[in-house]
Amino acid sequence: MFVRDVVVQNQVGLHARPATFFIQKANEFKSSIWIEKEDRRVNAKSLLGILSLGIVGGTEIRVIADGADEQAAVNGLVDLVDSGFADEKM
Repeated sequence: MFVRDVVVQNQVGLHARPATFFIQKANEFKSSIWIEKEDRRVNAKSLLGILSLGIVGGTEIRVIADGADEQAAVNGLVDLVDSGFADEKM
């Protein structure tokens, strides 16, 4: 299991579009991946799960992965969050 904490950089947080980018990135990996906010944990490959956390800009989340590519998965997702979802066209 590999775990890293990250603060969501973009102002709007993980609303539908950045959450979709996050899920697409998560689906590139074979590992099981979760996001934790406070004491709630959801599947990082589930749009409804991510949206249910209500993650806004400035929120600290924990990215957790367990599997063959767990370290690459967590690092890739943390890099995406750190970028403020730079690929997002708003």
